[in-house]
Amino acid sequence: MQKLFSQNIRDLLKVDLHRHLDCSVRWSTLIELAPQVGIELAPTSQGQKDQFLITSPMKDLSSVLNKFLNAQKVLASEEILTRVAYEACEDAYNDGIRVLELRYAPTFIAEGHQDLDYDKIHLAFVKGIEKAKKHFPMAVGLICIVQRIKSFELAEKVVDFAIYHKDSFLALDLADNEEGFDPKPFAPLFQKAKKAGLHITIHSGETPNDLAAKWVKDSVEILGAERIGHGIQIVRDPQVMQFIRDRQIPLEVCPISNYLTQSFPTYEQHPVRELLKQGIKITINSDDPGVFATNLSDDYEVLHRVHGFTQEEFRLCNQNAFNASFIPAKQKDLFKQDFF
Repeated sequence: MQKLFSQNIRDLLKVDLHRHLDCSVRWSTLIELAPQVGIELAPTSQGQKDQFLITSPMKDLSSVLNKFLNAQKVLASEEILTRVAYEACEDAYNDGIRVLELRYAPTFIAEGHQDLDYDKIHLAFVKGIEKAKKHFPMAVGLICIVQRIKSFELAEKVVDFAIYHKDSFLALDLADNEEGFDPKPFAPLFQKAKKAGLHITIHSGETPNDLAAKWVKDSVEILGAERIGHGIQIVRDPQVMQFIRDRQIPLEVCPISNYLTQSFPTYEQHPVRELLKQGIKITINSDDPGVFATNLSDDYEVLHRVHGFTQEEFRLCNQNAFNASFIPAKQKDLFKQDFF
């Protein structure tokens, strides 16, 4: 087996399809800005990390999502959002990423920030990304998230917002805690978005639940998902696994995130190797690098150290991700030679 070392992994050119922009704030930026927006920092470094970061396994996904709310308070102005978007692109580029899809939930950012409406949020992010692309040669696109825990009426407003900005959104996503929030009621909204020309990716099959595999199948059949965010729980149902393989639906796998949210108890129990063996199209992604204090290379390191991933397997996963990226070909094909 080809042996990779940390520097080799960092030097690998990468694609990241599943990275939450609103959870990608640099630690240094977070600590700098928190007092400016009225957040009292803990007196010690460890206390500050406990306030904002998730670096060890949480009880469940719901506990993780609650922790995100602390960092969300920092996203309080257009200037801050532009800076966060720029720095997220810079950090990704420095980690070897050349094709990057960033996603965010306008409802999540707007909550508690009365001076920010959806349009201001979006234009601030676009401004930061465009500025970054002038300094760092990379292809970058945005995905709009609908929070499944919000009302249908609010979801409808978000979908209309995404469609209105379809020139600068790649796709629509449905995210947040799956348990207790059946994806099927959102089908008309996602069908509307797809008809308008937006791609569809759905967070599904992340939570360790006996129904998780069924949720993944519903997300493809009923919501029209072209990719699945996480999807790892399909290992619970061989028929759904075959369905995903036959449909060639790529999974946006996030190994460190899956461990920290306790989708699986240990890295060793993560099913990524089994999914790859079964012919599932795997992509490797960072999810929430700011809150997790990680970068995509850390996910690669875990897969290499624990599951024996080789440079050739990383290349295959990046080819899967490149092909599955919703970024228009004329933009991402500038980097095609890096992956093929």
